[in-house]
Formats: sequence, C-alpha cells, structure tokens
Amino acid sequence: MRALLPLRSSIVVVIVVVLVPFITNPRGVNSSSDAPLTSIPLDLYHTSDALLKEIKSLVLRHPDTLSMETVKMGNRGYAAEVLVVTYDRKTKHDNEKSKFRILMSFGQHGRELITSEVALQLLSVLAEEHNILSMGPVSITKELDNIVIKVVPMENLNGRKLVEAGDLCERRNGRGVDLNRNWGVDWGKKEKDYDPYEENPGTAPFSEPEAQIMRQLAKSFEPHIWVNVHSGMEALFMPYDHKNTTPDGHMSNLMEFLLWDVNRLHFEEKCLVGSGGGLVGYLAHGTTTDYMYDVVKVPMAFTFEIYGDSEASSKDCFKMFNPVDKLEFNKAVNKWSEAFLTLFRLGPSRLATTYGLRKWDSMGGKVIDGSLESNKENKIDGLDLGMKDLRNYFRLFLLSSVLLMFMFCSRISKSKYRQTN
Repeated sequence: MRALLPLRSSIVVVIVVVLVPFITNPRGVNSSSDAPLTSIPLDLYHTSDALLKEIKSLVLRHPDTLSMETVKMGNRGYAAEVLVVTYDRKTKHDNEKSKFRILMSFGQHGRELITSEVALQLLSVLAEEHNILSMGPVSITKELDNIVIKVVPMENLNGRKLVEAGDLCERRNGRGVDLNRNWGVDWGKKEKDYDPYEENPGTAPFSEPEAQIMRQLAKSFEPHIWVNVHSGMEALFMPYDHKNTTPDGHMSNLMEFLLWDVNRLHFEEKCLVGSGGGLVGYLAHGTTTDYMYDVVKVPMAFTFEIYGDSEASSKDCFKMFNPVDKLEFNKAVNKWSEAFLTLFRLGPSRLATTYGLRKWDSMGGKVIDGSLESNKENKIDGLDLGMKDLRNYFRLFLLSSVLLMFMFCSRISKSKYRQTN
C-alpha cells in the first residue's frame, strides 16, 4: 500500500494541473485573457502631439484654403482644448454663410486612433498634397469651391493622452466622462446593460468642456452635414442612437439614400446602414449625432464607424478599434478619405432642391440643454417635413383651382357674347 502512495500523489498533481485552467477559465487555455495585448505601432500611428503638429504645419503651408483656431474651455479644475481646421476656397465675393457647410469630428473616443489618422489624410487630400487612387480634389473642384468644411481632428485630446500613456481601452475624456453620452437628447438614461466605465454621461448634459466647445461650434457654424467619425465596426449610421428607428419624413429618406450610395461606391455594400440604435446592438443616450439632428437642426447628421476587428479579444482594445498592419492601415485611411470626398460631392447636390425648408421635424427624445448649474428639460416640437410638402401641394392645388375657375368663367363670358351677337 505504501508503494502506491507516490503514484496516487502523481495522479492528483496531474489532475490539478489539467483541470485548474478550465475551472478558472471555462472556455479553455486559448481564451482572450491569455492573448498578448497589442501596443500602438509607432511606425504607423502618430503621437497626438506629432499629429497635431503635422496638421498645423499643413495649414501654414496652405493659407489660401486652410485656416485653424484652438478653442479652450474648462470648469471645476479641468481644462480642454480643441483644434478646429477650416477648409474654404475663398474668393472675393463669397462668405462662409453663403456656402454649403460641413462639420466633422474625429477622435471623440481616445482609443480610436485611426479616426484622427483619417482626418490628417483627408486634410492632406483637400490641400492637394496627397492623392488617393484616381479621385483627387481636382475631380470635384466645382463642389469644393462651394463648400466650407470644418474638421476637428482630435476632439478628445486629454483622453488620447491617457491611451498613449498605456490605458489602451480608455474611450472617455480626461476625467472619465464619455463625450458621446454628454449631450442633451435623452441624456442620463441608462439601459439594463449600462456600463459606468464605458458610458459615464457626466454630472449633467454638457458638463464637459469638450462637449461645450463642440456645441458652441455647431450652433455658430450651422452645418448642413454633420459627421461624427468613430471606429469599432464598419457602418454608416444616421439618427437615432437612443431608439431603434430612423426619423420620419423626406429628409430621412435623403440621408438613407446618400448612405447607400456611399456604401455601394466604396464598400461593396458591406457597411451597415441605418439607425445606430437599431443596428449597433444597444441604445445610446445623450449622443452628439442625435443632438445635432434634433436640436441644432442639421439636415443630415451621421455617425461613421470606419474600422473594426471582430476577431480581436475584448481586452485587446487597440487591435479591436485600429488596424495594426500597414496594409490595413493604408486601406482604411485611403478608402474613407475617398468616401468623404464622395460625401462632399453628393451631399450638397442632394440637398440643393430641398434646403429651402430650413426647419423640419425632429421626432426625438427628451432634450436637456443643461450645464453644471441647471438641468432644464424641454421637448422639441415641430412639423414633419412631409406636412410641409403637403402644404406646398395644397398651395399648388389652390393655384390650379383658381386657374381652372378663370378659364371656366372666360368660356362662359365668350359663350354669352356670342349669343348676344
């Protein structure tokens, strides 16, 4: 019996060694927790300082078409600054308000580095320092002459700094607030799967300086098109994020048709197209795009998701949200820059026949235009664009009726004249 003890001990040790990994990790030893985490490939990606420096140098080289300003704001001991680059082919007889206006934001979430790289590439293309495939600015010169584009290449600089310091999963700003949950439409509502780390909406709508800067920019610029550029998947989203439907009316149809054209021309119809809340897999409350559409009244408001690795570990955040090899990196920055040029070409023409109707319905959720001191609740009211179309048709009907009546009376008069003669 004593001779069997060492053998029994060996069997127990083997069983423990084999089973412990499965007890602590039921999916097996090859799970995502054991996979090495991807660091930032410095041969592909700029640091935040280097990227902003390169953009500023680009602007200085092209004062005829590019200009820039840095907007700073802060509260409660927290400060933020946002670089805004304006593309405008200026002439003697035009001004910003006379042109079609497009506002774009990149890098709202710190971990999505690829978005800011696309911003740099796009500005280089607009400045004609870089061409992509056969589609350069020369091919849409006429359209570019008639538009003004404001680009925010890195909205969340403080959050980006945290990512560069090693927190590769950080999406929030420098004090832990998700800037894409800090806006006033349906602000603060939490779903059952609410993750406070990922979706902290802040202490009040617009509590964060970055959101205040962007709201101020949007209201002063009054864009016709808004694009919020993110990564995590490939999708072309329109309102709404806080519910799983798109808006009603003619403008909603125009948005959807435009997105499908971009999808067909550049992505072989592989991108998801439609409501963010209906397609992304969860509802998001207090988002920028919903506010832009419902409150700022931007005719076309979009969220573009430009890259995602669905096979990456959920803990390997950099790889999940950003391409890590040169081929995929170049593919992303080139094809999305090209897609944006198509947006610049098609968007104004699609709105040209419609934009006489400046106000339209916003069938959104609760609108809260708050600050640190106040939390005032309002609802956006309006008439559906279809009702406005109906009124136009009614006016045409009345006009037609008057003309028919005039013609009828004229014929009666002529008939009576003939009878008397």
